[in-house]
Amino acid sequence: MCGIAGFISHKYSKENGSRIKRAMVLQNERGNGLGAGYGAYGIFPVYKDFYAFQVMADSNWAIDEVTLYLKEHFWVAHKEEISIWDKVIQDHPQFMRYFLQPKLSSEDLNPDDFVIEKVMHINTAIDGAFVLSSGKNMGVFKGVGTPRDIYEFFRLDEYQGYCWIGHNRFPTNTPGWWGGAHPFNLLNWSIVHNGEISSYGINRRYLESNHYLCTLQTDTEVAAYLLDLLVRRHGLSIYDAITVLAPPYWSTIERETNLEARNRIIALKVTYESAMLNGPFAILAGFDKGIFSITDNTKLRPMVVGNAEGYTYFASEVSALYEMEENLAEVTTPRAGQPVIVYYHGEG
Repeated sequence: MCGIAGFISHKYSKENGSRIKRAMVLQNERGNGLGAGYGAYGIFPVYKDFYAFQVMADSNWAIDEVTLYLKEHFWVAHKEEISIWDKVIQDHPQFMRYFLQPKLSSEDLNPDDFVIEKVMHINTAIDGAFVLSSGKNMGVFKGVGTPRDIYEFFRLDEYQGYCWIGHNRFPTNTPGWWGGAHPFNLLNWSIVHNGEISSYGINRRYLESNHYLCTLQTDTEVAAYLLDLLVRRHGLSIYDAITVLAPPYWSTIERETNLEARNRIIALKVTYESAMLNGPFAILAGFDKGIFSITDNTKLRPMVVGNAEGYTYFASEVSALYEMEENLAEVTTPRAGQPVIVYYHGEG
C-alpha cells in the first residue's frame, strides 16, 4: 500500500519540497496516518563538508546525553533545534541537529566507519534517542502523521534541495512510531520502500556479523545498511549492489548469452546470498551521487518513472508524477527487477 515519490535535478538546481509534497498528498490513501517522511539533498550548503546528525529524542535527558556523547567524539561546528510547527502535531519527540567533524586518531577507523559506530551507539545505548540522518548536506524528516502533517510540521517549504524523496506509510507487520517511519538513512543513503522484506531475519543477521545494528523495528532499515556495506565498504558499483539486492531468477541467468555478464551475476548471487532481499518490494534510494529505483523480480509493488528537461521523477502512481511535473517528455514503467539509476551531471 505505501506511497513513494521522488525527483532529482540532474544539474543540482535547488527548490523547496512543494512538488514532492503534492505527489505525496495525492497518495494519501496509500497510508493510514501512522508514518510519513521526506529526505532532501543539498539543504545545508554552509555546512556541506560536515556530517549533519539529525536526532530525535523523547526527553531532555536523552538530548543532553546525545550532546555530551557527540562532544566527546566530534568537533561540533554548530548545534541547533530543528525548526518545527507544533500546531500541526502537538504530541511529538524533540529534534536536534548537529554539524560534526570526527575526532580521529591514527588508530581510528576511517571517518565514515567512525560515524556509523557512533550512530549505532546512540541508537542502542542512549535510551529514547535515535539518529534520523547522518549524511553530509542532506537530512531526513519523518514521523507519525500524514504526508501533509509531516511536511508542515518540519516546515519543509524553508529548505532548498536538488533531490527529494517522500514516503507515506501503511505499516502492517511492524509498529507505527516516529523512528520507524521512512526514509531510513545511514550516511548519505536514504531509502523509502513499499512492500515487505520477508528476508529481514537473515539480512539482519548478516548485517550484525558486519557490525551493523538494526534497532528501528522496521524491515526497511536493512536496505540502507546493506547499500553502505556493499558499495562503500565492499566497493561494488551501484548496479552490482542492486543485482545483489534483487538478483535475477536462475532461469533468467541461464538465458544470458554474454558469458562474462552471466558469470558475474552468478558470482554476486552466490557470494552475497544473505544480502538478497526477498518478498514484494519497490525501493527508491537517494545517495550522494544520484538516485535509483528497483522492484522485486515479479514486480509485486508498482514503480513508474518520468522525465522532463533536466529532471527525473519517480512515484508509485503515474498521477503522482504529474503532480510534480505537468509537462513530462516521457513516462515509463520499468520491467520487474529493472533498475533505474540517475546520476548528477556537473559539480554540486
